[in-house]
Amino acid sequence: MKHKRLFGYWPNNLEGPYRYFRFGFHSLKKDPRLTLADAPALAGGVGPRTLFLFLFVLVFVPHIGSQTVIAPNSANQPSVTISFGTETQPEITLSIGSKNEGLIARPQYQSRSIRIPMPLAGPDGLEAFLVRPYGPGRYPLVLINHGTPRDSHERATMDPARILPLAMEFARRGWVSAIVMRRGYGNSGGKFAETIGSCTHPDYKHASQEAARDIRAAIQYLGKQPEVDSRRILVVGVSTGGLATIALTAAPPDGLVAAINFAGGDGSIREDVVCQPEVLVDTFRSFGESSRTPTLWIYSENDHYFNLALAKQFYRAFTDAGGNADFIQAPQFQEDGHNLFTFDGIPIWTRYVDDFLKQQGLVLRADLLPAPAVPNIPLPPELSPSWRSTFHYYLAAPPYKAFAVSTDGSFGYRFGEPTEEVARKSAISRCEERTKTGVC
Repeated sequence: MKHKRLFGYWPNNLEGPYRYFRFGFHSLKKDPRLTLADAPALAGGVGPRTLFLFLFVLVFVPHIGSQTVIAPNSANQPSVTISFGTETQPEITLSIGSKNEGLIARPQYQSRSIRIPMPLAGPDGLEAFLVRPYGPGRYPLVLINHGTPRDSHERATMDPARILPLAMEFARRGWVSAIVMRRGYGNSGGKFAETIGSCTHPDYKHASQEAARDIRAAIQYLGKQPEVDSRRILVVGVSTGGLATIALTAAPPDGLVAAINFAGGDGSIREDVVCQPEVLVDTFRSFGESSRTPTLWIYSENDHYFNLALAKQFYRAFTDAGGNADFIQAPQFQEDGHNLFTFDGIPIWTRYVDDFLKQQGLVLRADLLPAPAVPNIPLPPELSPSWRSTFHYYLAAPPYKAFAVSTDGSFGYRFGEPTEEVARKSAISRCEERTKTGVC
């Protein structure tokens, strides 16, 4: 086998008798040597014997996809656990313990921002963010797609951070969660393609199929990523994203095993008013004619976008046409149950989702991973209290991140950037785009 060389670093957030190192390894020329300069983290607290054993295992053991434990000869020596990645994700994890403590507290999640190529989205593609449990291997994919604000000007201000806490709930359950912004939303490229036309003659089917086109492109691209198990795909959508999810099941991509519709619909122009609701019912019926994917539908009793009576019409039309769906009538939630699929609704909607996943044989973990800790940072004084939940989403977002606020209360934020400086500049730029009179 080829020799490998290690590159190590100290993570600054770990303390105590454990030291944790993550190494990428790359082929070098013949007879490279491991030195303390190559892996400076090994210099403290690890003796020459441990280094020799580590190097021996690295060079001479066929180890891809395996784990090796070097047991101590005495109670005073640390144990060493070496875990190796896969051929598509080659990495080495070294945990050095002591006789008094258990395994190291490793990072729980990995995340990254990506751009999904799609010709209709232009050179910018679709903005997306992935979060998954930490460690090598492939994970089933859940793709979460958003709704559409009534005010068209708000589409450009939408951000994956608003959905991140929801995506984290699926990551806690063992999924790689993808938040995808469709064309015309947030920083995604392309023109908004989901118009229904006029309120008197809405074309809901065309609008939802255009949204489903974006979801399909995202699935096709994400299914090729090294961390994704493309044989098991779950799609979750809320509001117009829920209708788009149902549209997708009518012509499902390979690997789609289930779908969840949170308060799906379209054409809600104001509270309790929907453009030509009978046309929307017919749209659900048309999708039910070919959809056979197991779906879960969740609507709240006080949904003021699509009231419960109308939602039940959607469901009956879909299932009478042959669609496969379970309907959940959720209790009233806050002032508008349409907002159930949010951070505040997590204790409620996760119960329904867990039951559905169990029915479909899609329970991936016996125990949930812990939720990421959120720092106790007060709301900036310039920010309206109505944006408190958004600021909470930002605090829960992964680094590198920055939040900029102007004197008039406008704000911008970015997360998942490669450096602090990139995050800071992007946040300020986003803030300056929104403010009219203030200074960021």
